[in-house]
Amino acid sequence: MSRFFFNDRKQLVNDALEGMLISAPHGNLVKLDIDPAIRIVARADWDKSRVAVISGGGSGHEPAHAGFVGKGMLTAAVCGDLFASPSVDAVLNAIVAVTGESGCLLIVKNYTGDRLNFGLAAEKAKRLGLKVEMVIVSDDIALPENKQPRGIAGTALVHKIAGYAAEQGHPLTEVRDLARQACDNLWSLGAAMQTCNLPGSDDEEGRIRPGQVELGLGIHGEPGASVMETQNSREIVATLVEALMAQAGEGRFAVLINNLGGVSALEMAILTKELAHSALSDRIAWLIGPAPLVSALDMKGFSLSLLKLNATFEKALQAETMTLGWQTPVAFAPLRTQPQQALQDRVEFTPSENASVAGLVATVTRTLIALEDRLNALDAKVGDGDTGSTFAQGARDIAQRLEQNALPLNDLPALLVVTGERLATVMGGSSGVLMSIFFTAAGQTLQEGKPLAESLLNGLAQMKQYGGADLGDRTLIDALQPALEALQKEDIQAAAQAAKTGAEATAGMQKAGAGRSSYVNKENLDGVTDPGAVAVAEVFAALAR
Repeated sequence: MSRFFFNDRKQLVNDALEGMLISAPHGNLVKLDIDPAIRIVARADWDKSRVAVISGGGSGHEPAHAGFVGKGMLTAAVCGDLFASPSVDAVLNAIVAVTGESGCLLIVKNYTGDRLNFGLAAEKAKRLGLKVEMVIVSDDIALPENKQPRGIAGTALVHKIAGYAAEQGHPLTEVRDLARQACDNLWSLGAAMQTCNLPGSDDEEGRIRPGQVELGLGIHGEPGASVMETQNSREIVATLVEALMAQAGEGRFAVLINNLGGVSALEMAILTKELAHSALSDRIAWLIGPAPLVSALDMKGFSLSLLKLNATFEKALQAETMTLGWQTPVAFAPLRTQPQQALQDRVEFTPSENASVAGLVATVTRTLIALEDRLNALDAKVGDGDTGSTFAQGARDIAQRLEQNALPLNDLPALLVVTGERLATVMGGSSGVLMSIFFTAAGQTLQEGKPLAESLLNGLAQMKQYGGADLGDRTLIDALQPALEALQKEDIQAAAQAAKTGAEATAGMQKAGAGRSSYVNKENLDGVTDPGAVAVAEVFAALAR
């Protein structure tokens, strides 16, 4: 099954370009209306007074190439079909549209189709009397013995340097020479754990097995040069860095951290951290990214590009740019930290003994521990199957402290607050926080001299306020609230009966208003009691006995 959002495969690139242009933040891009088969994005503010810089290639590498059109970078981008070079006519039309007396520079990634189509278009433009030069980017070091290395993410850095020179008004030969100098000082290498999904394709690419990454695979999904039997971020970055440093040698570098399209922002941040602690760290002057600059649709991978710096390159990278896709370079520096004294929010108490209270605590914890499997089984039908384990975990912690005589049993307000503190620490998910709010607020109210039942009801009110659930939402509140209200008016036996009735009623509630069950359809809820409500009912039943 294809994993790709699109409407019409034939209009996919046109649709994508329209979406890109209408969302461009500077409002400075236009699509040249020439022919439906010709897709050219150009600067709306271009006056042909300076050297035009044109690039392009197959679509699917966004934001490249249209995302780099704008002041300080490209004058125009020629967009082919998905992973297919634009036609000679498309490139020629772009050249003619934006080139004035100063001429134009074509920046082309080193793929046969791009070289041929851009090259023939350049020759035709020359025949029309235009000055045209072409620079071929071949920054991929995956296959060192290859006489025709591919052009990959480092191409964006060549766009930036050539665009800067053109924006400064330099003549065509100087813009060309500076771009070629950038190409000669540029090295890139990528890695991926999954290749890209093509629109409309039902084929599942199984070339890269789980637990592996391929090094040096192409930006169209071409097989890599080698395989690593790991997905460890530190090891992968170290491998890439070692290969890049062997090619680049000594110097100060700008490093482009390129997302090939399918890596999460969190993972890219981890990879950036690994780079910052790698063997290259003391040679990094600027970071560009992490971000998608030259992607490969949704490829689960990334690449690193090294540009050896000189004064001109450094100035060019920092120059103002008005594009959709360029990332402002960041001066590399170690992580900044600021000392801050930790907040010690711990309840101060003195352990004390009270046989009656100890018996009640033991009853509650023993009951919850014994219910673990039953509650998990109920929760598996309506949630994520861990309610029993979550309550049992909290109960075991309190039981252990009871056994160690480490609870203020003769100080009920402190006991409730300490219980709340421990549950927030040891119980997972939202349950621990909710129960902590309940016991903490109840303990504080009890400390103010209010009766126990009223204090527990206040704890419930705070839990409802912060948790968002209420009576009838198919949660433990459906058993706890009627139980506490009965306890306030009558006794523990009445509370136990009210809790039992409330819990049983949840089996007929076909819509949960809060908690994990709120994401489950009514068919799965019908006839199943809420596990939290069951826990409350069983605890009150045990206390009543």
